[in-house]
Amino acid sequence: MDDAAASGPRHPGPPAPEVRTPRILVGPEPDAQLQQAVRDGRCEVAQDVADAGGVVWTGNDPQELLDLLHDGVRWVQLPNAGIESWLSAGLLSPHRAVTSARGVYGHQVAEHALALVLACRRRIAEAARTDSWSNEALRGAPLRDATVVVVGSGDIGRSLLAMLAPLQCRTVAVTLRGNPVPGAGTTLPADRVNEALEQADVVVLAAPSTVRTVGLLDARRLALLKPTAYVVNVGRGNLVVTDDLVEALAAGRLAGAALDVTDPEPLPDGHPLWSSPRVLITPHTANPPAVKQASFARRVTENCALLQAGEPLVGVADAELGY
Repeated sequence: MDDAAASGPRHPGPPAPEVRTPRILVGPEPDAQLQQAVRDGRCEVAQDVADAGGVVWTGNDPQELLDLLHDGVRWVQLPNAGIESWLSAGLLSPHRAVTSARGVYGHQVAEHALALVLACRRRIAEAARTDSWSNEALRGAPLRDATVVVVGSGDIGRSLLAMLAPLQCRTVAVTLRGNPVPGAGTTLPADRVNEALEQADVVVLAAPSTVRTVGLLDARRLALLKPTAYVVNVGRGNLVVTDDLVEALAAGRLAGAALDVTDPEPLPDGHPLWSSPRVLITPHTANPPAVKQASFARRVTENCALLQAGEPLVGVADAELGY
């Protein structure tokens, strides 16, 4: 007699619980590239939010998203790195993970920041506006041996520091707690930002908008800068008090500024910043749409794969930090 017969008839055990592949809605409008990114992450594309356990959102209206959500949606992927408007709208919930695009767009924005830093030191904005060959007043300076202060140590700040390294400038990173940042010559905590500003030849703002950073560069701190210093903002427009910046430029207390973001945004037609000869404005063009979309699709695939595997997601929003 074989072993099977000796042990008696075999009965099947209880059925294994069904493991459902996560179904993810891409909205508010369908997007083929992002739907493919969901599939690449081994999740299914939901056609209706009622059947969705997650949402990849591409819109800009927090209330539109909140009106759509139900208790079965356990994950929302936002397309932005800065999500202060989403947090203030009450998107965070104990039963729902919300992930931002933090860390997605750093390299391309850092490239733009580097271009603006070089444009400042080389006085490109002023040279582009001249209508005479006389160049005595337009001689810029190299970046070598200059001090570049980078406020914010996220993906943008770290990518920029890596790009600055071959140019042989001195770099100071300002972070919330002052933990060492790779690529920075010196790292200072946020409560020593004034010390960093006093030595800056160029200040690059690459921080998120939080209660700690809104209005960071106001009249008092702008006065700490050398009159030969430049301000570059690729973070959020409200990190700078715009009226104070306009006044400092008009009074000659600042060499110039290069701004990809402003407060207000869009910057109104006729605003003094448009006509200031020492200001270079790139109206929120640091992250070109096609490049932004491709980068965001990679994050969607990454987080879908993690969701499907039951692993921690990337870029989870933190209400306390504000991003």
